[in-house]
Amino acid sequence: MATPVGKSPAIPHPPGSLLVGLFDSGLGGLTVLRRVHEAYPHTRCLYLGDTARVPYGQRSVEDIRAIAAEVVHWLRGQGVGVLVMACNTSNALALDVAVAEAGVPVVGLIDSVAAQIQSDRVGVLATPATVASGAYRRSIQACRPQAQVLEVGCPAFVPWIEAGDLDAPGLRDAAQEYVAPLIAAGVDTVVLGCTHYPMLRPLLRSLLPAGVTLLDPAEAAVQRLGPLLASLGDAPEADLALDAVIPAQQRSRLCVTGCPEAFAAGASAWLGHRPTVNQVDLRSAGRAF
Repeated sequence: MATPVGKSPAIPHPPGSLLVGLFDSGLGGLTVLRRVHEAYPHTRCLYLGDTARVPYGQRSVEDIRAIAAEVVHWLRGQGVGVLVMACNTSNALALDVAVAEAGVPVVGLIDSVAAQIQSDRVGVLATPATVASGAYRRSIQACRPQAQVLEVGCPAFVPWIEAGDLDAPGLRDAAQEYVAPLIAAGVDTVVLGCTHYPMLRPLLRSLLPAGVTLLDPAEAAVQRLGPLLASLGDAPEADLALDAVIPAQQRSRLCVTGCPEAFAAGASAWLGHRPTVNQVDLRSAGRAF
């Protein structure tokens, strides 16, 4: 987990007062937000979907780094106390940018899941930009030098998922093409290296051999979040068990840079409810809460 240089806040915070910021190019990061909701029902969240520039996965390195700086600067202006990079592409190419800009601890997906992998035959399905960066291979081999890591770029996945057409024959055809080299290589663990891809778990499960384990990096990142929140002054979730839980839609705010109505409609399948979504200008630093 990457943490900016500097001291953690010294003043204790009331339970649940820290605001957790998350961002992605679109709907995909909602898989991370939902896991935060499930694991930490007393935690407030601010989610930014940069839908005006989705998808990130086929953009240049320079674009992604510039976008990350802008997004993190805006989130910092909202007063977030912890930042979760709910986007593998930004994590792969601009983690250092986020750490430098955030001014608060930053939780990454890639290093979180790499630390938990127990296999030496690992496949990674990710966006072309993430694959080109080699970030997963480096992180996994830093933990398991002997591991063989095969990364496969999946350019067709995010557009299909954002469109909500998960039963399209073309999507299944693309998935068969992407998993074929993983099957041929005999991997026994496959990392879903984009936050959109957990939506394809049933499809991928049907195409991969029964013994292959599918890993969602969001699970590993969310596991790291609880101790971090406690270290920053928030009470551990176990200590808040008797406190009233505010529904997720009331303790989280969702913002987008594109059309809020379209995002709200698409988000329903990801969150289990239709959220209220606000359109924002990333040049604005007005507080979200």
